[in-house]
Amino acid sequence: MLTKPLPELFPVSGLCLGTTAAAIKTPDRPDLVVMTLVPGSVCAAVFTQNAFCAAPVVVAREHLAQQQPVCLLINTGNANAGTGEAGIKDARLCCEAVAEQQGCDAQAVLPFSTGVIGEPLPVKQILAGVPKALARLDEQGWAGAASAILTTDTVPKGASRKIDIEGQSVTITGIAKGAGMIRPDMATMLAFIATDATIGQAALQDCLSAAVGKSFNRITVDGDTSTNDACVLAATGTGAALHPDTPGFALFSEALDDICIQLAQAIIRDGEGATRFVTVAVENGASSDECLQVAYTIAHSPLVKTALFAGDPNWGRILAAVGRAGIADLDLAQLEIFLDEVCIVCDGGRAPGYTEVAGQQVMDRQEITIRVDLHRGPCSEVIWTCDLSYDYVKINAEYRT
Repeated sequence: MLTKPLPELFPVSGLCLGTTAAAIKTPDRPDLVVMTLVPGSVCAAVFTQNAFCAAPVVVAREHLAQQQPVCLLINTGNANAGTGEAGIKDARLCCEAVAEQQGCDAQAVLPFSTGVIGEPLPVKQILAGVPKALARLDEQGWAGAASAILTTDTVPKGASRKIDIEGQSVTITGIAKGAGMIRPDMATMLAFIATDATIGQAALQDCLSAAVGKSFNRITVDGDTSTNDACVLAATGTGAALHPDTPGFALFSEALDDICIQLAQAIIRDGEGATRFVTVAVENGASSDECLQVAYTIAHSPLVKTALFAGDPNWGRILAAVGRAGIADLDLAQLEIFLDEVCIVCDGGRAPGYTEVAGQQVMDRQEITIRVDLHRGPCSEVIWTCDLSYDYVKINAEYRT
């Protein structure tokens, strides 16, 4: 089993979460979450780069540009994507319902959806569920929310830390969902992270963008970018004040990076049908872009991914992927490729000391690192992926049935 149990999720002062079963897709399954923020909170967010972005993404972007949020509304079971102008009206109607209950502007509500694309949002069920979710608001509601936002995930995903900054405790807690349609530029994922720190909105956005670049934009299950991706970071301002270019802010940024990496890796560990967690590290490239180009060519290769599923040390597939990554003037004599500690390629071919026994010992592990040393420059990049199994095909073939 690649997945890990949900850790303790520390409450964040000033943020409450309420969850209910609204029968959006499956009766009696928790599928609707409302989060509320105390006045004075600020939010940062990043969204999918898919041009066919979902209605809630359009509305959330619009609302966030107008004012800081008071509430977040999240549903699973329906993506409200590919639904045209009607989908946007439905997303706004749901925001209006939350706003009426909470006594705030509709623009202070951010909507998020995940699930099947192309079907009308079941607004009636959501409107009926909103009061029930609000009635269950609780600072301790993180675990319930983590379960309620799942789609094909098999386990809830969360991470939480308390850090000491100049004698004051700062909490960062986050949850995420995602298991398939995972590719950088976000993924088919939603992530919600909060802190009790007091941070300006611009600095908070810089922190989140940097953290996402090191985490959620460094994972891939299948190379597909979703229509609904979003990651939100809320700072409730109930705790320590942090300012850019200070040691305390640097500590906070490091902790946020760690939270995002934990959540991103949890998505890969729960990748649809995944049986192996794979790190692809490309070192000594001329630029970060070429390192990522090589890494993703390996990670997206169906031949590499199926060999990983089979536990087959078919190193030729990795070599071929590196060779077709499109790196100009690649010096094959300098290139080295490793499976964990075992060198499989050097001097333009199979490493002289490589044996199938050594390769098989690595491939029998559930966690594997494919390391490529380009010997071209000072840059290195790491991404995380998984294998491609029979179950991945089955899950996605039967997704709407």
